[in-house]
Amino acid sequence: MYKLKPSCELEGELFKNVYEKTPDYIKNLDLLNFDNENGFSFRLKREHLYPHSDSNPEGLNLLEWFANYSKEAKVSTAGIRGPQNILYPQDTRFPINLVGIVLATLAKALVAKEKYAGKEILKLAGSEVRYNSALYLDAIARVQAEQGIKTLLPKGRRTIPIWLASFLAFKLDLVGGEYITSSHGISVKTATKDLNSQGSQYLPEESLEFVDKIQEIFDKVEKNGSYTINFSAKNSPLIDESVMEKLNDGIDLYVEYLKAGVAQDLDRVKKMHSKLFVECVGGCAYRTLSRVLDKLGIQDKYIWNNTEEDPFFHSIGKYDTDPKGNKAFYDYSVDATVLAKRPNGEKFFPVIESLHYEKVLAGCPLGTIVLITDPDHDRLTVCQIEAIGNEPALDEYGISYIPLDEERILTVYSANQAFLMLMNYRVKQLKHNGQFKNHPRFMIKTTASALSWDEWAKAHGIKVVNVPVGFKEIANIMKKVELQIKNNPEKDVVVDDVFGNSINLGIQPRLIFGGEESGGMIMGSEDLIESLAGRKAIAMREKSATEAIIVASALAARLEKDNKTLSEYLSEIFDENNILAKFDVREDIAYYNESEPDIEKLKKAKVEGEALRTQNDLFYLSLAIAIKEGIADLEAVKKVLNSAFAELNFDNLKSVKFVGDGTYLKFSDKYVEIRPSGTDAKTKAYAGGENLKEIEKFARVLGNYPGTRTELHKELISDEFYNGAKEKALDYYLRFVEKDANNEVFVIPEYKF
Repeated sequence: MYKLKPSCELEGELFKNVYEKTPDYIKNLDLLNFDNENGFSFRLKREHLYPHSDSNPEGLNLLEWFANYSKEAKVSTAGIRGPQNILYPQDTRFPINLVGIVLATLAKALVAKEKYAGKEILKLAGSEVRYNSALYLDAIARVQAEQGIKTLLPKGRRTIPIWLASFLAFKLDLVGGEYITSSHGISVKTATKDLNSQGSQYLPEESLEFVDKIQEIFDKVEKNGSYTINFSAKNSPLIDESVMEKLNDGIDLYVEYLKAGVAQDLDRVKKMHSKLFVECVGGCAYRTLSRVLDKLGIQDKYIWNNTEEDPFFHSIGKYDTDPKGNKAFYDYSVDATVLAKRPNGEKFFPVIESLHYEKVLAGCPLGTIVLITDPDHDRLTVCQIEAIGNEPALDEYGISYIPLDEERILTVYSANQAFLMLMNYRVKQLKHNGQFKNHPRFMIKTTASALSWDEWAKAHGIKVVNVPVGFKEIANIMKKVELQIKNNPEKDVVVDDVFGNSINLGIQPRLIFGGEESGGMIMGSEDLIESLAGRKAIAMREKSATEAIIVASALAARLEKDNKTLSEYLSEIFDENNILAKFDVREDIAYYNESEPDIEKLKKAKVEGEALRTQNDLFYLSLAIAIKEGIADLEAVKKVLNSAFAELNFDNLKSVKFVGDGTYLKFSDKYVEIRPSGTDAKTKAYAGGENLKEIEKFARVLGNYPGTRTELHKELISDEFYNGAKEKALDYYLRFVEKDANNEVFVIPEYKF
């Protein structure tokens, strides 16, 4: 029936659904045969641009695919991602497909050749474990090779994490990289994360360069009737596995980096009596993380789970009923912190429930710390086994937990809570070593992350730079800081945050932490990090679960010595730093079932969902832009909100601001941010503050609001202003990104590795 063999009954059900919903003309497509190990060509025809029909049997509807692809390129926070046909990857009805990846890769290659004419261009390509990743990796390498671009691949084309691809793009001074992943997204989703020469994800203007190039190709197809795309042989000398083999996949270089930063003090870890439990969702993490820990001499301190690589992610997050209780394949993703509701209204952690920890952790003692990492190994969720009876203390500090057995519970920390503990430990480590005072310190965080981080930073004299959601936004601030350090090493570094504040970071500042509430973080090193050609950075450009695990391990060793739990440590941080905003919540509103196997139904549901998402967004966004442009004042906006939400009180609202990708409502005792997903028909509502029940209510009510304009809203905001608010917002966002931007031209060095 189909080539893939399901690993379990549930995966078999997924395959069956996909197969049955795929029309015969798609099943019979034979456009690109990468089983052919020789060089070959593909003729992109005018017919391919238009829909399939009896009169156009070769139709692929690429114009519609491209319209959606280019739209996402303008707003994407983490690669241009979407569902694929896992059984028939040439299915261009899906956002991610083999033809689309070929076109995007070719376009990026053509842009690179124009920028670096006459130079040796080197890029890296890698992937995690998702369906069709090996095929896409082969296509990327062979397209680039035919264009004269040398592609570095891991030996045997094995998996590597996204942070390692990013690290090597910077460290080896490559033109960039291609990485196939969709982070912790559902199994049928995938994406190509485009990495630039810094190892950072493309900013919108970089994505638009290659999107424009795809348009040029389509214009030629329209004009000439066709366009020929050539592919190299599989064994082309420009497809190189020897460099990565020689560099041990970059593990040795990365361990050097860790030892200069967060891995300076591991003696206590080596002496630990207890072991840490590492959950390798998807299996990709194990191959790299185990080698890093071995190099650091602490590999015997870990217990591993799910080390085999599996594109179905060991059934984690997968159910045979949807949230309403209907019989259907449903995927909650593999984000361990996702909260869902059962049909009876009871809240639960669907991903953690599907890990079956009541059995898996049965032999682990009290106090065992559980570290859950995602398929591309960049995010981390921290948990711990505690004794039943601790629930009242956990409730007091808003720490979630689930029962394991009659004597034990598992605490589940949000990234806001876990990372606060890690950054606090890191600062204490630096102070103990006498290093903290050597530089002024700062952190970069997303606006959606915890208010407690800002409060904690203030208590330690650490400046905070708030940015929109997405790690590329964090990297963009890093590069701005580095440019000022390079050009004026004896002067104060000053950068703007997304709220419009100018923040003086001091002379030669160092990053103590960069991260976001969705589970990704990085920490800077004391000395500037140097690439092989001499470029310098204050920190790496991608979040790394390995770096987070190293700090978490050191903290675990300290807590073992002090006989403390993570929850006790967190409560100490709150008390020592006089933190008021102890609580944080996130409400995820999905407007359709992403797991729907019928692509036509899926696309229709997504379009309808996007309309709901946009309507919700525009209700708040138009108010924020109106204040910014002097069309309305805060008091008028309060009246609009108080009238729209009778169950909420906005009297202590202090400001309403557009923050690059969402609307931020700041109160005297809390914040709420309403943010439309940049990649899907979803709304995310974040809140943090002093009263858990209150912020839960605000996030739930504001996030689920359909966006219906009230009479007061219409009186305050004209239709013309309302309809143009999104465009105005994009303009403000681009001004923020581009102000004081580090636009230094990358110079390709003479490679010696």
